[in-house]
Amino acid sequence: MSTFTDPLNRRVFVTKAAQSLLGVTAASQLTGKALAIPGENTSPLKQVPTARNVIYLYMNGGMSHLDTFDPKPDNAEVMGLTKTINTKADGIRLSENLPLVARQADKLAIIRSMSSTQGAHEQGQYFQRTSYTLRSSIRHPSMGAWLEKFQNRGNPTLPGSVMIGNESRHPGAGFFEAKFAPLMINDPESGISNVTPNSWFTQDRLTNRLGVAKRLDQKFAETYDVKNVRAYSDMYDDAVKMMKSEELKAFDLDAEPAALREKYGRERFGQGCLLARRLVEHGVRHVEVSFGSWDTHNANFTRVPELCDELDAALSTLLQDLESRGMLNETLVVLATEFGRTPEINVNDGRDHHPSGFSCVLAGGGIRGGQVYGATDEKGDKAADKPVTIPDFNATIGYALGLPLDQVLYSPTKRPFTVADKGKPLTQLFG
Repeated sequence: MSTFTDPLNRRVFVTKAAQSLLGVTAASQLTGKALAIPGENTSPLKQVPTARNVIYLYMNGGMSHLDTFDPKPDNAEVMGLTKTINTKADGIRLSENLPLVARQADKLAIIRSMSSTQGAHEQGQYFQRTSYTLRSSIRHPSMGAWLEKFQNRGNPTLPGSVMIGNESRHPGAGFFEAKFAPLMINDPESGISNVTPNSWFTQDRLTNRLGVAKRLDQKFAETYDVKNVRAYSDMYDDAVKMMKSEELKAFDLDAEPAALREKYGRERFGQGCLLARRLVEHGVRHVEVSFGSWDTHNANFTRVPELCDELDAALSTLLQDLESRGMLNETLVVLATEFGRTPEINVNDGRDHHPSGFSCVLAGGGIRGGQVYGATDEKGDKAADKPVTIPDFNATIGYALGLPLDQVLYSPTKRPFTVADKGKPLTQLFG
């Protein structure tokens, strides 16, 4: 964990927490709040949750379903250089690029009939994370924000959700109060910077400086006495509470055995998965880890195996680690991507964007392992059996968490929204 001796770094931490921990600047958050009529439209699908936490692994750039979770062993023209292997689950075959995950297939529910309406990266990623299409007039909440909005923060001294990776365009809290945005961490091994003072920068000095800041902001806060301005002020209290928390040790990967760190993989994604497990263990309820780019327009059959080496080690170890600690039953592990890649192999030995058929994966958190849901056609071109939309997939996550899927909340412009738009949960996956 990083240690800084300059007392100004403490101020840096508090300031950055306004933009990262709560994702807000005061000027950008003067536009009201989300409203709801208590009890209105409460979802008949709301259930006792099967999962308390989510570890959400996002494959940036469009992961090739054909070279990972939906190979077509009888179609050599489509598969190119990629071969298939048997798995621990009877009747399920995966790409040879995922040998370790294949041994964990009895824990997986592989959804092979995903489809999206968005074929560009930014729009597809936004849609996958929010269930709504990207618009210039509004920003929609991500699943971590919905979870914290409807339910309690797991650990009162740590953020409700954390995003591990370089995701500057993450939708975060959307139109919800800024306190529901995730804490953004670029490098999982760096810990949280600017939280350790030097010997002379005492608690009294910090308290005095925060007091001065509040007095300077007092007139502004009184003039614009709305919820999101108060949230900006509350950010200081949350940041200071976090700086004092003994739970900050959750961010320190040096506490883990070297052998386990090696097993996850020493790259950022593997260490991000290990950090995600530590954070969930300490009460953070939603952790996202991003990985890629899987945008393999060129050299698909060179690049995908390289990416799969990291994914294979990290995902297989995460599942084993959660299971050995008794955490898998209450932790939903999600592997998602914005779209797949074309069955056609282009002139650059690559595959292009392909939203009409691709795969996502669920494990743990009440999901019945060792199953495949839906299918693409014989080429892997289109979702041919039991098609699943992005909102359906997100509704399934919300269902596992016990969220009220049909309860309407209103944006500052008084437009109605639900957790997963019109998506229907895949209840058949549970059991």
